[in-house]
Amino acid sequence: MPNRSSDTLFQLVKSLKKSEKRNFKLYVKRNSSAEDLKITQLFDAIDNMDLYDEPQVLKKCKTIAKQQLSNMKAHLYREILSSLRLIRNEDNIDMQLHEQLDFARILYNRGLYLQSLRTLDKIRELAQKNNQLTFLLQVLFFEKKIEALHITRSMQDRAESLALEVDQTNRRLQLIGSLSNLSLQLYSWYIKNGHARNKADEEAVQKFFEKGLSGANGNCNGFYEKLYYYQSYCWYAFIRQDFLLYYRYAQKWVDLFEKEEFMIEIETAHYIKGMHNLLGAHFDLQNYKKFLEALGRFEKFSESAIVLQNDNNLIQSFIYLSISRINKHFIEGTFTEGKGIVPGILEKLGQYQLYIDRHRVLVFYYKFASLYFGSGDYENAIDYLNKIINWKMDLRTDLQCYSRLLHLIAHYELENYQLLEYLIKSVYRFMAKMENLGVVEEEIFNFLRRSFRLSPKSLKPEFQKLLDKLKKLEKNPFATRAFSYLDIISWLESKIKDVPVQDVIREKFLQKS
Repeated sequence: MPNRSSDTLFQLVKSLKKSEKRNFKLYVKRNSSAEDLKITQLFDAIDNMDLYDEPQVLKKCKTIAKQQLSNMKAHLYREILSSLRLIRNEDNIDMQLHEQLDFARILYNRGLYLQSLRTLDKIRELAQKNNQLTFLLQVLFFEKKIEALHITRSMQDRAESLALEVDQTNRRLQLIGSLSNLSLQLYSWYIKNGHARNKADEEAVQKFFEKGLSGANGNCNGFYEKLYYYQSYCWYAFIRQDFLLYYRYAQKWVDLFEKEEFMIEIETAHYIKGMHNLLGAHFDLQNYKKFLEALGRFEKFSESAIVLQNDNNLIQSFIYLSISRINKHFIEGTFTEGKGIVPGILEKLGQYQLYIDRHRVLVFYYKFASLYFGSGDYENAIDYLNKIINWKMDLRTDLQCYSRLLHLIAHYELENYQLLEYLIKSVYRFMAKMENLGVVEEEIFNFLRRSFRLSPKSLKPEFQKLLDKLKKLEKNPFATRAFSYLDIISWLESKIKDVPVQDVIREKFLQKS
């Protein structure tokens, strides 16, 4: 079967807007040759496909032999990128600095050293103003080359000042590099494992975090140093489920951008991620009022030109806004109402399937399953949980485990008792293997095993006993891991009161409000 996501050229062609396709055609015409006519045919053939199909491409492009196709695709790929490069984005600081560096090199190669140095001065000023240290270092090395090879008399004591600037920039870049490594590695740990499972996990993460931060405290004075420092604290706190610390550093992350607003346009993806984490922190702490305020700001930002005119920003905003809108229904206890937004999100997920990573898709499936479970639609909940359970298991072992547990409870609600005996053993073994069996999970499994032997009349007292036990564990830092994935307390209360679980959550929300 043709694989939509496997062909890089297909992905690139499908990412183009109408104006970009038109620009490409004009670009090819200006540089036309027999080979260019062939790549135009190839472009049209791929553009008209819904799924990439190589035999169909060859059938439509009769002038291209099978043995030529690979080279022609590579040539077309390069030409598309070249045409896109010509559509200058005046607001993109990277492209501006790259262009000015190219100009400086052209002037140098023509022997115009002083003009090259003047251009480099402008680049240095622009790079410093916009926190672009990697470009600044390139400028400094270029200046050192000119000063070392030519007598420019551009400035007295320039050698000493250049050496000092290079040392200072290198120290900053080294700190940024170590902090960005720490942030990325902590995030990677979370993607693989989820929240800390036990004391050993917590101690290992704490040791790694403290080692990574050595030398950083008190030295984070620049924008990027602060950004990666705050990010590292966010992931560290989130892994340990220290949601108050998580909130503090997510807020610092967003505040950093709001103090230097011009950086929102330069590092939009980091700003979007910061807003996502701030909303996540408010959700975890159940700060409904602050959650709504942040959601309103994020929704307004998602309609700005910065987002609407950039595909990556548009897709990331869609992902994180959709997650927050689902979370809003979780807080309010409006699960049935929340189901109404699922079809629209699914449509967008289909539209953006080339660009959304598997981790995000798994998160959405779990969110959908939770919405359906909370509304009492257990069949649809099971459908989405099966999508996670049947996925190749190489990330988010936590989601894999709690999807199985929620799947088990959904079958319990449907009274599929013949299946339950097998599922209890299977899920228990899986969670034990993944080291996700804590005291809360053990109590749930013990209750489910016993429940088969209980009469309907004696079930409610047993539900109450389990509820009393779990409420005592709510302050246990490693028990809260289970509660963050499953609102097992509200489910038990719904069974005792004999009302839908969303009614219990809604009542709690209204009492708080």
